[in-house]
Amino acid sequence: MISIFKQFEREGILGINRRIGEYILPNNPREFYPLVDDKWKTAELTRQFHVPMPKHYGLIDTFGGIQKTKDLVKDHPGFVVKPANGGMGNGIMVISHSDELENGKVSFHKSDGKVVSEKELNHHISGILSGLYSLDGNSDTCILQERLECHPFFHEISFRGIPDIRVIVYLGYPVMAMLRLPTKESGGRANLHQGALGVGVELTNGTLTHSVCNDKLILIHPDTKQTLSGRVIPHWNDILEMSSRCFDMSGLGYLGVDIVLDEKRGPLLLEMNARPGLGIQIANRMGLLARLKLVEKIRNSADGPKDRVHRILNEL
Repeated sequence: MISIFKQFEREGILGINRRIGEYILPNNPREFYPLVDDKWKTAELTRQFHVPMPKHYGLIDTFGGIQKTKDLVKDHPGFVVKPANGGMGNGIMVISHSDELENGKVSFHKSDGKVVSEKELNHHISGILSGLYSLDGNSDTCILQERLECHPFFHEISFRGIPDIRVIVYLGYPVMAMLRLPTKESGGRANLHQGALGVGVELTNGTLTHSVCNDKLILIHPDTKQTLSGRVIPHWNDILEMSSRCFDMSGLGYLGVDIVLDEKRGPLLLEMNARPGLGIQIANRMGLLARLKLVEKIRNSADGPKDRVHRILNEL
């Protein structure tokens, strides 16, 4: 067992304890966590820093307010229901469209093809308010958010849902990225814990490299049967610059930035994570430590987002 740990160290693999002790605790002040853990506060922050984000249609923070749901989304047949303080994709429900029934009630069609009644949707929101999906188990609030249209780049390689791009940012410098693709197993959600694909991305140019699903290397998407490697993500420099800007916006030195590509609006910030997972190393078949140490070597505190992206890419 000791030899395995030594091999990980030689490969530059960042482990959980080291991630916490050397990168998260020294660089992520606790007082800034609510800015990224609460997605409503994140949205307020993005407006101040002019970072584009999916639109929010409303916030439900009381059980009595659940009855307002139908009115808040009546002009938006497709929308997303999500806990403000959720994590790992838990509690998110994506509605593709809705139908008004003869009795005045509404049925909602989920992105995975299932249909939920108005009562079932309200019950789900009630669970969110109760803290069923919150990171700390405390009571939560529910956000009704814009449902995005998938960028054409993903039409061949994604199953139903909206993929996202996770970028690890250290001291303002993007150091590693992966694409997360929904699958049938993940219910159309881009969450690795639920069976989505993680695809490594060449940081210098946005080219897809290795793919992993449930911690196993694969060559093709299990549902679309498409080869993934070699494709180039559009708007790549914009994605990196937006990720870098999140350092200035959040005050967090080590964070994960999740970005989606909308068909019309381009890159949009989905959320930030103060405790990003380590699966990105598996998808890239590369350890994080060398990249993190590179940042410490080249870092210039006077750099802005564009400068930081330019500096790190020149070193890779």
